[in-house]
Amino acid sequence: MKLRDRGGEVRKAILTLVGFLRKESDTWSGNRLCPILLLAALFAAAVQAQNTPSSTESPLMPQLHQALNLAQHGDRQGAMNLVLRLLEQHPDFAPALKLKGMLLEEAGRTTEAAAAYEEGLKLAPNDGDLLLKAGIYKLAAGQKEEALKVLQHCVKVLPGDGDAQYYLAQAYHLNGQDDLALRAIRLSAKAEPDNPSVLQKYGELLCSTKDVQAGLDWLLKAQRLDATLPRLDYDIARAHYTLMDLADAEKFAARAAAASPSDVNALRLLAEVKLKLSKWQEAEDAFQRVRLLKADDTELLLGLGHCQVELKNYPAAVETLQSVLRLEPTQLLAHFYLSRAYAGMGRTADAEHEAALHHLMMDRATFVRSVTEGERENGIRAQVRQCLKEHREQDALRIYSDYLKGTAATPADAHVFIGMMYLFLGNTEDGLRSLHQALKLDPHVRGAHTYEGILALKENDPNKAESEFNAELANDPNYQTAIAELGEIRYHQGRWAEAADQFAKSQTMTPELLYQLCDSYFHLGKTQDADLTAEMVAAYGRSNSELMKELAVLLRSNGQGELAQRLGL
Repeated sequence: MKLRDRGGEVRKAILTLVGFLRKESDTWSGNRLCPILLLAALFAAAVQAQNTPSSTESPLMPQLHQALNLAQHGDRQGAMNLVLRLLEQHPDFAPALKLKGMLLEEAGRTTEAAAAYEEGLKLAPNDGDLLLKAGIYKLAAGQKEEALKVLQHCVKVLPGDGDAQYYLAQAYHLNGQDDLALRAIRLSAKAEPDNPSVLQKYGELLCSTKDVQAGLDWLLKAQRLDATLPRLDYDIARAHYTLMDLADAEKFAARAAAASPSDVNALRLLAEVKLKLSKWQEAEDAFQRVRLLKADDTELLLGLGHCQVELKNYPAAVETLQSVLRLEPTQLLAHFYLSRAYAGMGRTADAEHEAALHHLMMDRATFVRSVTEGERENGIRAQVRQCLKEHREQDALRIYSDYLKGTAATPADAHVFIGMMYLFLGNTEDGLRSLHQALKLDPHVRGAHTYEGILALKENDPNKAESEFNAELANDPNYQTAIAELGEIRYHQGRWAEAADQFAKSQTMTPELLYQLCDSYFHLGKTQDADLTAEMVAAYGRSNSELMKELAVLLRSNGQGELAQRLGL
């Protein structure tokens, strides 16, 4: 017999005792972690002992069998005492450490159990059971990279083991390698085709990788094998909801919420489904239940506010939606529903103000490209920055090329990115060299002139900056950043109308530039536009305390102290 359980009797203890990976999308079914059969563990320890050099020491096997007998008769403490004595005499006896870990785990002492498994693994680095247990505990501790390495080693030792592949799939998923996660969970399902927990996880992974219909099929297979699996109703409801099968989503979400009344995710999903079905009162009730469990959640408060608007409970809606905006000032829909609530209360001016603000912010949100400038490179910024600090520019270029393989990115784009990173690091010489190399490769490459113009502005050379921005706009008249930066030049020149025109045309969401737009409107006497822009500055720039102080001064100096107070400045 082996340390691992079969027939669905698998490692629930870790889940229960350490809160193993309870993220909504990353949760792994509790059934795979049932308490391990102590008898199997002890036999496995004995078998392993027979295959180690230490087994030649005659006192070891009888003591292991004695510990087994004690455990069989419910004397775990006696078994532990015997194991501790054995380890005191033979501290390098890996099977005893494995047994110690199991006894500690059964007793709920998970931290000590993990340490015992780690100690045993140092002595027996190719022990499949110890590799599996160590990998599971590393996952539970959030050490996803280390867990991945251990579990990769584990499947080399135990290539056909369903449990090993199961947890390897989890490790891959948490490390963002979903293709490999799917491969591993398929191997787990192949090894254990009738294990409902494996099928459930296969379905969850497929749903998370956007193959929702296939994922739902596997979830339903799991349900046919065991309808009592934890979170299975929730997973099925979520899949139906994604596929917009609202009737089935409602049915399974209701079952999930009934089975786990304190499960925030299940209650939230039920509320969202009721909202989609326009069952306003039922949706409000569900949102209120979630609110009791998780008070400061903007999405659920937004849903609650929406329900209150539809139920014509306008004062409550205003209070709820204002709390949304205090938590998340950039929440566009809150302004929309707030406008409707004010209109329902007859507060026409407030309704028009919120509607105008929603429209203004929505224009900017929809104008920004689906992948905003620089956003696609966010995943490699830290790596590239480190390479450039270590004078490994070619490595940085290779990282960029590999990361954006298969996209429209060109070598010239790579040099623009590297140049921009150099400039942000304060390395002007190499930054300009890279930008010039980009223009040499492609005179029309996007961004090179703009970054050089931003540098010129920083160095107080507005003429050079304007020349660079105009060169950028000659290549791409709609390049948002260059338009906005040209607005900044006009602002510093005191050409308020031109500055406001450029800022508005750019649809910028940069708080500092929005501040300049607000100030420009005040200079032009466009107080209403200035007020709306000030609210956007407060929304998008809330984390910049210095900017908020400057905004407060700007508003009060222009007779808008009441607005400053309302914005909490």
